[in-house]
Amino acid sequence: MSRELSLVQAVALGALHGPAELLPVSSSAHVALVPRLLGWRTLPPELEKAFEVMLHAGTLGGLALIVPWPSPRFALATTLPGAVVGLTLERPIERRLGGTRATAAGLVAGSLAMLVADRRDRGSRPAESATTRDALALGVAQACALWPGVSRLGLTLAAARTRGFSRDASFALARTAGLPVVAGATLLKGVRLAQSPPPPALRAPFAAGVAAAFASTLAAAPLRRVTALAPWAAERIVLAGLAVRRSAR
Repeated sequence: MSRELSLVQAVALGALHGPAELLPVSSSAHVALVPRLLGWRTLPPELEKAFEVMLHAGTLGGLALIVPWPSPRFALATTLPGAVVGLTLERPIERRLGGTRATAAGLVAGSLAMLVADRRDRGSRPAESATTRDALALGVAQACALWPGVSRLGLTLAAARTRGFSRDASFALARTAGLPVVAGATLLKGVRLAQSPPPPALRAPFAAGVAAAFASTLAAAPLRRVTALAPWAAERIVLAGLAVRRSAR
C-alpha cells in the first residue's frame, strides 16, 4: 500500500476481507500479507491496524445479516476466554507475533490443526447438541487464535471437529461463536480509533474499504456451506511460503 492508500487498493482489500472472514483462512493474515506479495508499500503499523479495524466493522455489518446471533449463554462461554487473553496480552502479541514470519508460522500452525482435526469423519453431532462445555472449548480455541495467521474460524472449526460435531455443524458453530468476538473486538478497537482518527487523506479510502468489506461479505454468503478443510489449509500454507520467500528478498 502506498502511504496514502489509494481507493483501488482499499476496495480490493475490502473485497478480500469479506470472503476471507467466512472461510478458515485468516482474513487478517491475507489483508496483511497480500499487499506485501503484490509489492505495495505498507502503511505505518498504527494506520495499518486502524484500516484493519475498519474492514472488520464493514464485515461485521454483513455477518450480522447472514449469521445467526448465539444465545447469551453460548455467547458468554465462547467469548470470555478470548476477552481475557485479548485484554491482557493484546499488546505483547502484536509486538512479538505481528511480523511477516510470525504470521506465516501462524498460518501453517493453524493449517496443521485443521488437517489433524478433520483427518477423518470424527462424528456427526448436530449443532443443536452443543453444551456449555462445548462452547467453552470453542472459546479457548478462539483465544488461541489471537496469534496472527492462526485464524479464529479455522481453529474453532478444528475444536468443534474434535468435539465430535459434523463438518456442517462445525462451520455453523464456529461462525456463530465468532460473531460476538468480532463485534466486541471491533467495538473496543473502534473506540481507540475514534480517539486517534486517521488523517483526512485516508478517510475516503477507509470508507471505501468498509463499504467493500460489507458488500463482499454479503456476496460471499454461499461460502457458509463450504465444509472441506484440506483445500483451505493448503491455500494457507502456500500463502505462508510465498510471504516468507518475499520477506527474505
